[in-house]
Formats: sequence, C-alpha cells, structure tokens
Amino acid sequence: MTADKRAFGYPAGEMTVRIPTSALLDGLLRDAASERVTLGWLVDKLGNRSFGMVMLLLALLGAMPGVSAIVAPLLAILAVQMMLGHAGPAFPRRVAERSIRTQGLARILSSAVPMLRAVESFIHPRWPTPFETTKRGVGLVVLMLGVLLLTPVPLSNIPPAVAIALLAISYLEEDGILLCVALTASAGLLAIAAGAVWQAMGELGWVRGFL
Repeated sequence: MTADKRAFGYPAGEMTVRIPTSALLDGLLRDAASERVTLGWLVDKLGNRSFGMVMLLLALLGAMPGVSAIVAPLLAILAVQMMLGHAGPAFPRRVAERSIRTQGLARILSSAVPMLRAVESFIHPRWPTPFETTKRGVGLVVLMLGVLLLTPVPLSNIPPAVAIALLAISYLEEDGILLCVALTASAGLLAIAAGAVWQAMGELGWVRGFL
C-alpha cells in the first residue's frame, strides 16, 4: 500500500474501499468517553487522516463567536507541522491533555456529519496530487488564513473558517477540483486582507513613500 493510500484512510489490505469521512466522524461519537475527551485522544483516533480531520474540526470551531483566539494558535501549530512534512499533528502535552465535554464535541460533529454526507455525494477523488506537496501547500495557506481569524471585526472569522473547512474537505476527500476552488477562495480572502492592511498603513502614513 502506498503512503498516499494510507494517508487518506484506506483500510489495511484494501486499495479500492475507502471509508467516508462522515463515517469516521460517526465512529468518533460512538467511541467517545461519556463525559470528556482530549485533543490527544482525537488525534490518536483519527489516525492517518488526523491532519485533515483536526483542521476541519478547528475550522468549525473557528466559525463560532469568541473562539478564534483559541483556534488560531492551534491552527498555526497544525499548519507549521504540515509544512514540515510531519506524519500527523503533535500538540504540546499541556494542549493535548486539555479536555472538552463529549456533549460539546457531539454538537460539533452532529453539524458536520450531515454536511459531509451531502457533499460526499458529489465530492470524490479527482485530479490526484502528490500527497506531500499538497500537505505542505495546504499548511502554508491555512497558516495565513489562521491569522485572519484574529481580525477584530464582527463575523470576520466566518469567511476564513469556511475557506479552511473547504481546504480540509478537499484534502480529506482527495478532490483536486475542490482543492483548486478552495485555494482560489483563500487567495481572494488573503488579497482582500492584504489590500485592507495596505490601505490602513497608507492612511496612517506608514507607506507614504511608496504611494
């Protein structure tokens, strides 16, 4: 079995059967402890799809109000490790051992699973890309989008969170077409943000010499 197949959750000894992402999330709910679960437990349970799945879960959290300041640093850790070519995410022990209520995780997954089941009907492996190259490129874009989550403007966290979720889904489902769409949307968001920063710097007189 190739590294690419292992990385995207193909069962051992099967080259053509692929476990849907929604089924993996359903399995998480069944296996979760009754009271609380830790980030380390999530990473261990997700196995070879841990980068994409943790990215998706963080994106869903990042779309919620008041959580961006916590999600952005975790995304930065995840993104840097993807860029460095790590096999899976490794968070600091103090972070990995932080727990959340299983009920809270269930609420997040209950929102994600129906959405994934809907998109899995038309999102599927297309335009395959080299796994390591894709992982490093997606990591770089996620790192920049994570910064946008910290923008102190109401609802400004939603567009980058949606872009990160699209990147995660395209990465998990090996869909090169969706990956292109997600990267294009991400580039547009980053260009708008860069333009806004440049304009603000110009109004403050910091870039007067260049205008």
